[in-house]
Amino acid sequence: MAFNIQSEYTAMSEINVTPLVDVMLVLLVIFMVTAPFLMQSVQVNLPKTAPLAKLPEVKALDLLVNAQGEVFVDKARVAGQDLEGQLKQYAATHENVSIRLKADERVPYGRIAQVMAAVNRAGIAKLTFVTTELRELHARR
Repeated sequence: MAFNIQSEYTAMSEINVTPLVDVMLVLLVIFMVTAPFLMQSVQVNLPKTAPLAKLPEVKALDLLVNAQGEVFVDKARVAGQDLEGQLKQYAATHENVSIRLKADERVPYGRIAQVMAAVNRAGIAKLTFVTTELRELHARR
């Protein structure tokens, strides 16, 4: 007769599957409860329309501010107080004017605020800030 004598200090070589079965049963119940909710949806019949008219083309005017705070409108230098008048004149002759503001990163915020106020006083409501992506900036250096 062979006796299998195990000491209480030997390692257990079997996997306890009871906690695994418990977790799987809980997950099964959760999926069974939530599955009907995933299948429900609201049916909507959308109306059909004729194609829309094309939106009017917007003229974008480039407004550049260099590191010294000088302002350029489409690469033409503008004196300090002439900016507002020039923008008013441009807005009067063109419809849907949009400004693309390109400012050097070293320009003080106060100067940018003055330029933005001049654009606002000229009656132009569309103002966009133009920046460069970091990878473009690193590629130039």
